[in-house]
Amino acid sequence: MSETATDLSPTSPTVSGLTVTGLSVSGPAGTIVEPLDFDVRPGHTLAIIGESGSGKSMTARALTGLLPRGTSATGIAVIDAHATDLADTRDDTWAQVRGRRAVLLLQDPFTSLSPVMRCGAQIAATIRARARAAGQPAPSRSALSAEVTKRLAEVRLPATIARRYPSELSGGMRQRVAIAAALAAEPRLLIADEPTTALDASTQGEVLDLLAELQRMHHMSLILISHDLGVVSGRANELLVMRSGEVVERGATERVLSDPQHPYTRALIDANPSITDGPGEQVFDSAAAADPASTPGTAAAAAGAARGTVVLEAQGLSKRFASVQALSDASVTVAAGEVVAVVGESGSGKSTLARCIAGLDVPDTGTVTLDGLSLPTGRKGRTPGEMQIVFQDPYSTLNPSFTVRQALQEALSAAQRPASSVDELLQLVELDVALADRRPSQLSGGQRQRVAIARALAPNPRLLICDESVSALDVSVQAQILRLLARLRDELGLAMLFITHDLGVVAQIASRAIVLRQGEIVEAGATSEVLRNPQHPYTQVLVAAATADSIQRAPATDPSDSAADNATASAAAPNEAPAGTISVAPAAPTTTQVTPDTLAPAPLAPGTLSPEEDPR
Repeated sequence: MSETATDLSPTSPTVSGLTVTGLSVSGPAGTIVEPLDFDVRPGHTLAIIGESGSGKSMTARALTGLLPRGTSATGIAVIDAHATDLADTRDDTWAQVRGRRAVLLLQDPFTSLSPVMRCGAQIAATIRARARAAGQPAPSRSALSAEVTKRLAEVRLPATIARRYPSELSGGMRQRVAIAAALAAEPRLLIADEPTTALDASTQGEVLDLLAELQRMHHMSLILISHDLGVVSGRANELLVMRSGEVVERGATERVLSDPQHPYTRALIDANPSITDGPGEQVFDSAAAADPASTPGTAAAAAGAARGTVVLEAQGLSKRFASVQALSDASVTVAAGEVVAVVGESGSGKSTLARCIAGLDVPDTGTVTLDGLSLPTGRKGRTPGEMQIVFQDPYSTLNPSFTVRQALQEALSAAQRPASSVDELLQLVELDVALADRRPSQLSGGQRQRVAIARALAPNPRLLICDESVSALDVSVQAQILRLLARLRDELGLAMLFITHDLGVVAQIASRAIVLRQGEIVEAGATSEVLRNPQHPYTQVLVAAATADSIQRAPATDPSDSAADNATASAAAPNEAPAGTISVAPAAPTTTQVTPDTLAPAPLAPGTLSPEEDPR
C-alpha cells in the first residue's frame, strides 16, 4: 500500500483500483480519523481492523460521501482513474461515485433494503439507477427480470426470492440480496462494513467466500471492515489496524498476524476466541491482566444449592409456529456452577428453546423444572425471579430514559430488595459506582451489557440465560464479559444456559454443549469432545467453519514484555481494555474443503432453498 501522497489527474489512464491520499474525518469535538493513505488494486482485498470508535466505519463513509451530519472529510480518492475530492459535499458529485464506482455494504441488510419492497424490485431499482447514471435508456421489463434473476444466481439464490420481502428471509439470505443489489450497480470498489458480524459461523463463511468469488468474477477492489481478525485471516491481501482514529499497524495480512509489531494488534489477536482454547485459556487470563482497574464484586455469594445440584431440567420441549416446527422434543439440564451452551445457526431453534424455558413462549409439549419445582406451562410472559435473561442488545432491557441507578432500583424493588443495593450490584459486575448516574446512551457497549447483567442479578437468580449476550461486542470487550460471567458462575454458584452461534465463545466458557439444527438436538456432550471430535455431519460443518475463521496462536516468546504491552493497549473506556499480548503463528488458509456428504453449503439450483437458509 502506498503511504506517499501522489498527484493524480481525474482521468489518468495509468491508475486503476483505489488510491486514497490524505483521508481524514473531523467532527464537532475534533479529529475523528487522522490523515491516512492507502491503495487497493483491482482483485485485491484490504482489511481495515479495529474496535468500536477506531474510525474504520468513518473511513468507509468518507469514501462514499455518507458521513453523519456534523462531520466532514478531506483528502482525495481515486477510483478507477476518476478522482473525487472528499471535501466535496455536492450531491451530484457523489451521485457519480455511489453505485457507479463504489458501493457500501452495511452490517444490517435492513439498513439498505426496504422492508416494504420485494427483493426483486429493489435489485431492479439499482439496475434502473445504473442505466440513468450512464445516460442509457431504461431497460425493458423483460430485460430487468432477466438481470434480476442473473444477480440472484450470482449470490446463489433462486429466482423465486425476487417475489419475497426481506422480512421473510433468514439473515444470511438478506445479506445475499443486499450484495446482489449492490453489485447490480457494477461498482469498481465494494466496501463491506462488518458484513457478517450478526451471522453464525458457517453462514458467515459462506457470505465471505461469496464476496471473494464475486470480487474475482467482477475484478473489483474490496475493502473489508471488521473488528474480528479471524474473519479477515486468509481473506485479505493487506491489513490496516486502526485505533482511536489512527493507523497503528499495516502490512501483508500474514505478516501482521504472524508477527504483530504494535501492542494493540497483539492484544486484538489474543482476545480473539478460538475453538482450540480450553475453558478459560488465553482470553480470561489476558483480559484480567489487561483490566487491572477492575475489582471483583464484594457481594456475598448467593445462597443456594451446592455446585453440581441440578437447577434447571427441561424435558421434551416442542414448539410450532404456523407451518414451522421450531423446536422438537428438546431436553436440557443445567447444574449449579455449570455453563451449558446451546449452539446453532439462525433458525436452529436455540432462541426458541431459551424463550420456552423462560416462559416468554409457551411450549406445545414438555415440562420445565427449576430447583425441583415444576413451572406452570401457561406462564407466558412471566419469568420467575430465580431465572433471568441477558439479551444480545442491552437496550431491550434498559429504559433509555432511566439512569443506571434508576434501572437497577426498579429491578431491586421488583425483587423486594433495598434500593441501597445498587452500589453492590455495580461492584459485582466490576463497574465504577460513578457510572450510576449515567444513562445507557452515555455508556460504551460493554458497560451497557454489564448493567444489563447487574439488573438480571438483582433478584438473586439461580439460573442465568444468556441469549447471544456477547455477540455484538468487540473481541476484547467480549473477552472481559466472558471472564465476568465465569467469575459470577464461580462466586455465586449460578447455573447458566448460554445461547450462541460462536463456537470460539463456547470453547471459552461452557463445560457442556448442545447442538441444535432445525429445532432438533443433533449432538450433545462435553464441550471439548463436541469441538474436537464432532460426530454429527452438521456439527462437523460448524466446527470446520469456526476452525477456518480462528487464528492459530503460538506462545509468547518474551513474557516480560506483556506488562508494558498491556499498559499500551488498554482501551479508552473503563473496564474495557483489550486483552493482553501474544504472538501468533501464520494463520492457516481459511478455505475449508467439505464434501456434500458432510452437508457443506453448495450453490443452489434455481427455485430451491437449503434447509439452513429456510427462515424460521
